[in-house]
Amino acid sequence: RIFVLGIGFFTLCFLMTSLGGQFSAKRLGDSPFTMRTEVMGALESRGVLRRMSDMLEMLMKRMDILARLENSTDFHKGDEARFPLDRFQPAAGLMERIQAIAQNVSDIAIKVDQILRNSLLNGKVMEGRRDQCEVPRDPKYPDCAGKVEWMRARWTSDPCYAFFGVDGTECSFLIYLSEVEWFCPPLPWRNRTVAVPSLPPPPRPQAAFPRDLARLLELIGTGKESLSFMKKRIRHLAQQWLRAARRLEQRLAGRQRDQKHILVHIGFLTEESGDVFSPRVLKGGPLGEMVQWADILAALFVLGHSLRVTVSLKELQSHLGVPPGRGNCPLTSPLPFDLIYTDYHGLQQMKQHMGLSFKKYRCRVRVIDTFGTEPAYNHEEYATLRGYRTNWGYWNLQPSQFMTMFPHTPDNSFMGFVSEELNQTERQLIKASKVSSMAVVYGKEASIWKGKEKFLAILNKYMEIHGTVYYETQRPPEVPAFVKNHGLLPQHEFQQLLRKAKLFIGFGFPYEGPAPLEAIANGCVFLQARFNPPHSSLNHEFFRGKPTSREASVSSQHPYAEEFIGKPHVWTVDYNNSEEFEAAIKTIMRTQVEPYLPYEYTCEGMLERIHAYIQHQDFCTTSSLPPSPKTKSPAMQSPPSPLALSPNSTHLVWSPSAGWAPQAWPPVASLQVWVSEPQHTCTETCRRHGLVCEPSFFRFLNKEEVFLQLSIACDSTESEMNHLYPAVAEHVHECYLQKEPLLFSCAGSNTKYRRLCPCRDFRQGQVALCRDCL
Repeated sequence: RIFVLGIGFFTLCFLMTSLGGQFSAKRLGDSPFTMRTEVMGALESRGVLRRMSDMLEMLMKRMDILARLENSTDFHKGDEARFPLDRFQPAAGLMERIQAIAQNVSDIAIKVDQILRNSLLNGKVMEGRRDQCEVPRDPKYPDCAGKVEWMRARWTSDPCYAFFGVDGTECSFLIYLSEVEWFCPPLPWRNRTVAVPSLPPPPRPQAAFPRDLARLLELIGTGKESLSFMKKRIRHLAQQWLRAARRLEQRLAGRQRDQKHILVHIGFLTEESGDVFSPRVLKGGPLGEMVQWADILAALFVLGHSLRVTVSLKELQSHLGVPPGRGNCPLTSPLPFDLIYTDYHGLQQMKQHMGLSFKKYRCRVRVIDTFGTEPAYNHEEYATLRGYRTNWGYWNLQPSQFMTMFPHTPDNSFMGFVSEELNQTERQLIKASKVSSMAVVYGKEASIWKGKEKFLAILNKYMEIHGTVYYETQRPPEVPAFVKNHGLLPQHEFQQLLRKAKLFIGFGFPYEGPAPLEAIANGCVFLQARFNPPHSSLNHEFFRGKPTSREASVSSQHPYAEEFIGKPHVWTVDYNNSEEFEAAIKTIMRTQVEPYLPYEYTCEGMLERIHAYIQHQDFCTTSSLPPSPKTKSPAMQSPPSPLALSPNSTHLVWSPSAGWAPQAWPPVASLQVWVSEPQHTCTETCRRHGLVCEPSFFRFLNKEEVFLQLSIACDSTESEMNHLYPAVAEHVHECYLQKEPLLFSCAGSNTKYRRLCPCRDFRQGQVALCRDCL
C-alpha cells in the first residue's frame, strides 16, 4: 500500500509539473517585458488531462484489489507488532481521496478549455498591437522618431538589443526606447502597475574603522606582480594606517559617516589595456602609480567603506551589470555603487560597455590622474574648437572628479599617497648613521643617466655615489665605473640606503614621483634641476598629448618639493651652471637636516582628505544660486551681492551681513576674490596672497556686479565660452563672463586679460582643505 501511495503521489506531481511547464514556456527572443504566455492547443491540453484521468482510474482499480486481498488473508498478522496498521489510513479513505482528485481533474479540464480560448483570442489582439505600432509624435520626446529610424537600420548591430527583447518589429523598438532607454513615451497599451508610494529607505550602515587589514588583502587578489607589490606595501604600512585611523576616529567622534559601496577598478592593470606595468615591477619600471593605488585602497578600506576591487574587464562588466553584447545598451539594473575609483583606461572601458548608463552615472566616478586634466582639455566641444583635444581629455566631467598625485592643479582634487613616518627611535638611529659624503641618484632606468657625466664627475669629487639601476647580466654602460650600483633593490633595502645617505639627487626625470618625498622623510637633502624655461606641453615632449598645459608650473623636476617644502630639505639649482651646482653640493654637505614629511603625505593626512571628499563632494546634484527677484522695484534694480569689499579695499570677501549662505563646500566664508595681473593664472594670483585657487567659487563671482564692486569699468559685458573668463580686457574696457560652468578654470593666462580669481585659505600642511572644511 505504501508503494502504491508513493507511485500515485509522484505521478500526480509529474503530470501537474508537465502541465504547468506548458503554461510557463517562453518563446526564444522574447524580452523580460514582452514575455507572453505560450499555451498548448486545445487537443493537446485535453490529451494531457485525459492521461491523468486514465492513470487515476488505474490507481483506483489497484487499490480496490489490494483492499480485497487484505480482507481475505492474514497477510499482516506477524508484523503488527512492528508495523501497526493504525499508522495508515484505511484503504476506503484513500479511495475517497483519489476519487476527489479525479473530480478535481475533471473541473480543471473545463477551466483549462476556457483559458485556452481566452488566451488565443488575447494573443491575436496582442500580436496585432505589436505589429501595428506607430511612432508617437510627442514634443516631450523630440528624438523618438530618429531613434526608431536608427533602430530599424541597426538593431542587429549589437546582441544586447535582442537581449532586451528587440525583434525587428516596430513595437519592440518603441518598447525598448521607452522602457530601457528614455527617448520615447511609454506605450498606452503596455501593462504597467499603479505606482505604490515607496517606503523610506532603511538607514544606511555606518562606516566603522577596522582593526586589521586582512580582508583588504583578500579583496585585492593575486595573479599579478603589481598586485603583489601593492599588498606588500599595504602590509608594511598596516600599523601606521591603523594608528592613523584611531587618531582620526577620536577627532570625528560622534559624527555620522554613512558606509559607501565603492568599486575600485584599476584599468591600467587589465589585459585589455596592455598591463605594461606588471612585467616591469621587477625590472625597475615606474612604481609611482602602484604606490598611489595601494594607498588609495588602504585609505578607503580603513575609513570603513565597502570595497570591490577589479583588475579585469570581465570582473568590471559583472560588477556593473553589463548586458551581453558590444556595450550599446544601458545596464541591466541600477548601479550598485555610490562611488567608482578608476583611471583613464578604466574610464574608457566603462564608457565602451555601459551605453547610456555611463552618462547617467558618470557623476559617481573619480579618476586617478597623475598629472591632472585642465578644464580646457576636459570640455569636448571647446577642446575640439580651440585645439586642446588630446587622446586623454574631452570627458566633460567636473574637473574636481580628476584626482592627482600632487596638488599642482587646483582645478582637480588632490588625492596624493603616503610616505612612511619615523618614530623617535628611528629618527635617532638615522641621525647617528648618516654619512655626509654619501649620495644616491634618483633613477632606476639606465636611460636617465645618459649624458649626465659632467654632473656626476663634479659630484664624485665630494661624495661617494650610489645607484639603483636595474640590470640583468651586464652593468649598464651609462653608469660610470666610479658609481656603486646596487641594482634594483626591494623597497625596505632602498629605505635603508636612504637612511644612510646625505644627498638624494635628481637629473630632471622622472617628474613628480614619490621617491623624493621618501628620501626627505628619511633625512636626505633633495637636489634637483631648475628648468628655464619651465617645462610644459608647449615645449616638452613628455607633457605633449597630456590633457594639461602645466603652463609655467613645471619649473623643476619636482615642483611640489620646490614650492611646498623648499630649503634646507630641497635645493633647486641651475645644472647648466657648474659653479652653482658645485657650491650647492658643498653647502648641503655642511647642512644638518632632520627627517621631514608634510602632514598631507602621512597616513592621517590622507585619511582626513579622502574622508572630507567622500563626505562633501557631490557631483550628482546641481548647486543653485539664489533666485533673482521676478520684479525689480526702483529701490532694487538687482539682487544685493553677497560679496563685499575687504576692510583694506583690495579684494572681495563673503559679506557677514549677506542674507543667505549656500550649502557650499568649501564653506563660502573662506572665499576671497582677487584680480590677477595680465598673464598670471588664478593659481599664481592666489598663491601670491598665501591662498589657494578654489574653482567651485567661480559661480559666485561670475556676475556683472562683481566688476563694479572691484571698481572695474565695463563699457560692455559679454558671456562666452572661454576658460579664462570671467575676466576684463582693461585697455578696451570690455568685461567677459563665463558661459559654460565646466570651463571655470584656475589655469590659463593671457597678456590681454586680468582675471577674476576665487581664492580660499587652507589648513596648515593640508592644502586640499580649507580651515573650516572638516
